[in-house]
Amino acid sequence: MADSEIETAVTRALEDAPDRNFTETVDLAINLRDLDLNEPSNRVDESVVLPSGTGQETRIIVIAEGETGVRAEEAADRVLSGDDVADLDDDEAKDLADETDFFIAEEAMMQDVARHLGTVLGPRGKMPDPLGVDDDVVETVNRMKNTVQVRSRDRRTFHTLVGAEDMGAEEIADNIDVILRRLHADLEKGPLNIDSVYVKTTMGPAVEVA
Repeated sequence: MADSEIETAVTRALEDAPDRNFTETVDLAINLRDLDLNEPSNRVDESVVLPSGTGQETRIIVIAEGETGVRAEEAADRVLSGDDVADLDDDEAKDLADETDFFIAEEAMMQDVARHLGTVLGPRGKMPDPLGVDDDVVETVNRMKNTVQVRSRDRRTFHTLVGAEDMGAEEIADNIDVILRRLHADLEKGPLNIDSVYVKTTMGPAVEVA
């Protein structure tokens, strides 16, 4: 259950959003302090499963073969075999990376993926999540559909998706709460490394989260 102050801020952000003919996303802007982000170990780079989901379509590609590949077709947007990966040229690989949110690959195929796609996926922060032999591929894909990547790189201010404006304020607040708890646990000085946090719709004004 999220803090009531978070829900109040979300409610205000939703109410202040201008009317649009499309459903806006809701984003969280996080400002860090007292961290040397030139040092990679200080950067935020987390995959966070949102309890209320993203409110958006999340495109996921699974790289797998055999029975796992067949099962992946139930849930993934696309399934690639090892040969499919090897046959991609640079332009095709870049297009695939840009239009895909997350990649999942069987552990046994990770080395081949790194060889063929590492130079494209690595810089984009989209190297596949490894799928172990005992992992359920359908369950993994469904979990990833509710996942966001919270990544600062070397910037003190960064953004992450926390929902869509047609979701309830309480649902979005719960998503924000999970992200902030993860940051508090992972940052060197916890909450002291967070300068400020704002929530806003795509085109709406930013509202500070107390």
